[in-house]
Amino acid sequence: MQKPSEKPLLGIDIDGVISIFADGAGLQPGTEPTARAGGRFEYLLIDGIPHCISLAAGERIRRLEPHFELFWASGWEDRANDHLPNLIGVPELPHLELDGKPDDEEHWKLGPIAEYAGNRPLAWIDDNFDQTCFDWAARREAPTLLVPTEPEHGFEEAQAEVLLQWALKGFLRG
Repeated sequence: MQKPSEKPLLGIDIDGVISIFADGAGLQPGTEPTARAGGRFEYLLIDGIPHCISLAAGERIRRLEPHFELFWASGWEDRANDHLPNLIGVPELPHLELDGKPDDEEHWKLGPIAEYAGNRPLAWIDDNFDQTCFDWAARREAPTLLVPTEPEHGFEEAQAEVLLQWALKGFLRG
């Protein structure tokens, strides 16, 4: 068993990962999910915005928790802990403070994620990577794995398996 300080970090975005874009997946409140989206969903309003929360994403994150040190990498910031722990069964997690202002035209989350991760191995799951994210990951000395999601499907089983194998096999470059 790894000591917590030896675990790789896992940054978790929320919108497009846990909160799927329901219209694109054919989901509406009171209807059944499509076969592609699969799983169970919870609909809720957060700050007046409707969200379709994938409960299956919560199950996948809980399976990864023993192998990663988790943190929220989301514009939800501290609001994530107000809503998600009770809803999807994950503990309260540290969250990044994101100002939404990229440096030198890079992805708006890169600066805070780079600072938080330091030289530690890092996996990051998000639905909105751009080329600056992939360039940054390739330049990092520490092992880095970016796991993109499709916002209408969110965090799926295949992606959870990639993350698990990466952690178990000693953070092989992705």
